Amino acid sequence: MKRAFKFRFYPTPEQADLLNRTFGCVRKVYNLALQARTEAWYQRQERVNYNTTSAMLTAWKKSEDLAFLNEVSSVPLQQCLRHLQGAFSAFWEKRARYPRFKSKRKSRASAEFTPSAFRFESGRLTLAKMTAPLDIVWSRPLPEGRSPSTVTVSRDSASRWFVSLLCEDTIEPAPATTAAVGIDAGLTHLLTLSAGEKVANPRHERADRKRLARAQRKLARKDKGSANRARARLKVARIHARIGDRRRDFLHKLTTRLVRESQTVVIEDLTVRNLVKNRSLARAISDAAWHDLRSMLTYKAQWYGRDLVVIDRWYPSSKVCSACGAIADKLPLNVREWTCRCGTVHDRDVNAARNILAAGLAVSACGAGVRPQRGNLRSGRQAVKQETRRATAGIPVL
Repeated sequence: MKRAFKFRFYPTPEQADLLNRTFGCVRKVYNLALQARTEAWYQRQERVNYNTTSAMLTAWKKSEDLAFLNEVSSVPLQQCLRHLQGAFSAFWEKRARYPRFKSKRKSRASAEFTPSAFRFESGRLTLAKMTAPLDIVWSRPLPEGRSPSTVTVSRDSASRWFVSLLCEDTIEPAPATTAAVGIDAGLTHLLTLSAGEKVANPRHERADRKRLARAQRKLARKDKGSANRARARLKVARIHARIGDRRRDFLHKLTTRLVRESQTVVIEDLTVRNLVKNRSLARAISDAAWHDLRSMLTYKAQWYGRDLVVIDRWYPSSKVCSACGAIADKLPLNVREWTCRCGTVHDRDVNAARNILAAGLAVSACGAGVRPQRGNLRSGRQAVKQETRRATAGIPVL
C-alpha cells in the first residue's frame, strides 16, 4: 500500500523564499482555474476539464501579468489543476461541496512534486529550481529500497516546514488473537474499556488554556497589518500547534495499543458534528478529538488485519444492564453508578463498554447494524437492539 511519511525540515532563506513563491503561484493558478470553470458553466453551460485548464496555464505563463509563474517549477502548478479536477469529480458524485477558492491566510500552504521535479538520492532530497538538498530531520526510516512517488512540501500556521513522502510500503499483519474490546468514549475519562480499564483524559487544551488566553489577549491589542501583530499571531499559532502535537501523539500511541492487543474493536458511531453544537460541552468534546480517534482506529485496523465494528449511535448502551439485559427507564448524565433490578451494581461507563462489545459481537455475527455508510440508520438501529437483547447475557468480556 501507499503510505505517507512526514518529516520536519529547516529550509535556508533562499529555499524558503522559493517555496513561499511556489505556494503563492499554486494558490493563484488554482483560483484562476476555478474561476474559469465556474464562468464557463454558469455563462455558457460548458464543462471545462483538466486538459483545457492545462492549456490555459500555458497561456497564462505567456501573459505579462502572470509571467511570475515561470519563476517556480511547473509541476506543482499542474498538480494543483489535477487536484481541482478531483474536487469537481467529488462534487459531481455528491461526495463533497462545490470547490472553494483558496485563501492566503486560511488555506493550507502546500505544493506537490512528482518524480520529474525532485531528486532523491542517498537520503538527500533536492527539489526543482533548488541547488542544495533540504535539511530534513529523518525521525524514522523510509521503507528499504523504495523511492517516493510524490513529495508534498507544506508550511503550517506556526511557520513550521514539513515534507511528506509517499512511498510503497508493506505492513505485516499483527499476530492473530481472540481478544475483543468494547470502547465507550467519554470526557471525564477519554475511553472506558470493556475489561474495566479507564483511560484518563489528558485535556491537552486545558493544560495550556491560560497561556493561550494570554497570547490571544496580546494579539487582540495589536494593530492590524503591523509587524507586532504578525509576531503575536505566530505565538498563538505555536501554542495551538503544541496542543495539537501532544494530542495527536497521545492518540497514536493509544490507538496502536488497542489495535495490536485486540482482534475485534467495537466502538459507537458518534456524530461529533452534532455533539459540538452543545455550547457547554463543545470545547471539551473538541479537545477529546473523538473524530481523530475513530479515523486512526479505522486505518490501523486495516493495516494490522483487525476487525473494527461500529454500532449504531442510538443503541442505549448506558441504560442496558450487561448482566440481565433489562433497560433502565431514566439515567441522567450525573448518575455515574446505578443498580439494576436484578441486583447488579453498574459503573455507568464500564457497563456501556461491555454492552457495546456485546452489541458489536452480535451484529458482526449477523452482518447487520454495522454502519460503514449513513443509509442504514433505521435498520441498523433495530438490528442492534434485537440482536443485543438476545446476546448481551452470557458473552464473555475480554
